[in-house]
Amino acid sequence: MRFVIRRLLLFIAALFGISVVVFAALRILPGDVASIMAGINAPASRVAQLREQLGLNRPLIAQYFDWMGALITGDFGTSILTGRSVTALIGTRASITFPLIILGLLIAMAIGLPLGCAAVLARSPRVRAAFHVLAIIGGSVPALWGGLLLILLFGKGVGLIGVLPSQGFPLDGWGKPGSAVLSLILPALTVGIIVGASLMRYTRAALGDLAGSGYIDMARSCGMTRTQAVLYVGLRLAMPQLVSVIGLTFASMITGVMVIENLFALPGIGNGLVIDVGNRDLIAVQSELFLLAAFFLGVGLVVDVLHRMLDPRLKSVSAVMEVDA
Repeated sequence: MRFVIRRLLLFIAALFGISVVVFAALRILPGDVASIMAGINAPASRVAQLREQLGLNRPLIAQYFDWMGALITGDFGTSILTGRSVTALIGTRASITFPLIILGLLIAMAIGLPLGCAAVLARSPRVRAAFHVLAIIGGSVPALWGGLLLILLFGKGVGLIGVLPSQGFPLDGWGKPGSAVLSLILPALTVGIIVGASLMRYTRAALGDLAGSGYIDMARSCGMTRTQAVLYVGLRLAMPQLVSVIGLTFASMITGVMVIENLFALPGIGNGLVIDVGNRDLIAVQSELFLLAAFFLGVGLVVDVLHRMLDPRLKSVSAVMEVDA
């Protein structure tokens, strides 16, 4: 409980720091929202009136505390340009981005974990070298180039095997689950292949360190084959490291799919954030950035707790440190 409480306090302190940085950074950007809304040829009186309506003429401290007070009550504000609730905007975009990330991560795990294990278990130096080259090539492919290649191969109307949609998302959203899933397959494959190559390298490195350890020798002395020892004992010992890597990868994919969403014309969080920044929609942008940062920190908190639960050695180290203190 002490560990969880400490992490929660750090989580709250980090959120406060991020809120200050996000708020200050957006005010430094050039341009004025009131001028954009009023138009290029609008008189100065109209711009001043809009600034007063939006509260932009108030001190920055007052604007910050108003924003934070609204966040605490669950009100993320209203988009200055569209008039829609920021909560509704984020919810609509998240219904596309999060399924894309989850599907991409599942594909990455289906590629990275088995191939990483196979690379460790391979006895031939040539096979191990082939796995090594495959991981390097997969991780080096730019997301934009990989997505374009998949579109040229499988995109409906333009690809050699045109079986999958390559642009947009159904207007009905998840009202048509089949069409929604089909529109996410190519983007998820693009993300999954690249991330899967990274997971393959992490899995190979984690299991490779354990393959020659005493844990594997002891398992083999109990009657297990080398393959069984690596998969049943080694993979379990490497699980805390892999959970940390997968969790942080999941969090980083929130912004990592921004290029993919633009390429496949998906109205997700990343694509919407780029549009809002270009339109200087401060209320929407600062709330979106804050929520993304909060999500990233939240995933880190969950990963820390899971890591501690999966690795009993951390509990022993903490107990020793508390006794010494």
